[in-house]
Amino acid sequence: MTAGGAAADQFEKQDRWESDVDLPVVPRHYPGRWTGAGVVVLLLAWLAWVLATTKTMQWSVVGQYLFSSEVLAGVKGTIVMTVLSMALGMVLGTVVAVMRLSSNPVLTGVASLYQWFFRGTPTLVQLIFWFNLSSIFPRVQLGFLGIDLNTNQVMTPFLAALLGLGLNFAAYYSEIVRAGILSVDEGQSDAATAYGLSRFRTLRHIVLPQAMRVIIPPTGNELIGMLKFTSLASVVSYAELLRGVSDVYNRTYQVVPLLIVAAIWYLFMTTLLSTGQHFLEKRFARGSQRTTTSSLAERILANFREGWLKRR
Repeated sequence: MTAGGAAADQFEKQDRWESDVDLPVVPRHYPGRWTGAGVVVLLLAWLAWVLATTKTMQWSVVGQYLFSSEVLAGVKGTIVMTVLSMALGMVLGTVVAVMRLSSNPVLTGVASLYQWFFRGTPTLVQLIFWFNLSSIFPRVQLGFLGIDLNTNQVMTPFLAALLGLGLNFAAYYSEIVRAGILSVDEGQSDAATAYGLSRFRTLRHIVLPQAMRVIIPPTGNELIGMLKFTSLASVVSYAELLRGVSDVYNRTYQVVPLLIVAAIWYLFMTTLLSTGQHFLEKRFARGSQRTTTSSLAERILANFREGWLKRR
């Protein structure tokens, strides 16, 4: 036997011996990761202890006013304004997005001008402008319809807040819709045209349903932002959550606990909206290779279900 053959035979025996040995599987350790997690837990525990023991928080006052009639009325006003502003903004924003994509230069120019104005001016300025519209137009007169109204009576705090928030949201939502429409392959529209569908039916039945995968996530973020933007409506005396809370602490001088009440309600509502957004994204992501990430609630339920099955 040659030297090379003997060496090969020796290596073969060594590989066979190593494959027969049952080597233990040693998990990899991450000391830095667990150290960082421990530091974060300690900081969170310290923060919770500070919040619980600080006298200026006045948690008894928080519990007293958390479900008071004035605060609940403000929560109702916030929800109503959020829903109506979103509805107005979504309808108008979709129209503006379609106008931006039109081949007609007049429609494109008008849509671009709308976006330029409402995205370029602060929302607070727009709210104050609508509330003080009577200083420019004291009366609303439409002679051909027989309408002659006092602007002060028409432009209530509710209407001023609705126009200020809804028209501003429409300008941003139009870009979300436009991006969603552009994300759909042009071949879809060409195939619909070949089948004889009109542009409107193609947009409604072919393009928009596919664009929803792109539209839903930023729309959910804008909805959460709109919920918080309703607090600006307190400037025009609209009865929303921050306005109701401020009315209470202007009377009782308990500013910090009442602001905590408002924060708790905002966190509760935004959590519900975030959870709803997650499940809506999953619904429109069906059939797609790209899946959405699990929410915190889903991960907790999955871990609980896994532990329960193991115990069985």
